[in-house]
Amino acid sequence: PAPPRAARPGPPQLVPKPGPAPRRPAPAEPRVEVQRIAATPAQAVERADDAVDLLLESGRNPGDILVLTVDEAHPWQQHELSFGEERYWAQLAEGGDVFYADAALTRPVRREVVVLVVNGGPSARAAEAYARALDHATALLVVCGDAGPAAKGAAGTTPGRPGKA
Repeated sequence: PAPPRAARPGPPQLVPKPGPAPRRPAPAEPRVEVQRIAATPAQAVERADDAVDLLLESGRNPGDILVLTVDEAHPWQQHELSFGEERYWAQLAEGGDVFYADAALTRPVRREVVVLVVNGGPSARAAEAYARALDHATALLVVCGDAGPAAKGAAGTTPGRPGKA
């Protein structure tokens, strides 16, 4: 029979030194894919609407999509606000449909897909909106229009039509 474990010959046992445990690298967050759709400020809302339609046709759930506008509110946002602020914000909390908001949205919301509509405003606001939109997206950011150099040089950026990531 084999000798008990303590009696087995082998390398000496290492005793950990007292002190803080070694740091383990934090798990990497999944990278958000960025797609750009060329549009002038005047075309951006229309291109965003087309993008949302394509996303829905590709199988995305409406509640997975957030549309953010840099300048003037999207017409659908204006329509929803006509029923009152309370009802409008309740739709965000319910999360069952595409939600339209200003890019300066400060409420904590994450959606799989964010469509950023660069429909005017100063370039600094568009660049800030791009950074915020990245924070709101978990899988895909679709930028309709010119959001500045940061959006153009984003790693993983692919021009084209939005699809299922």
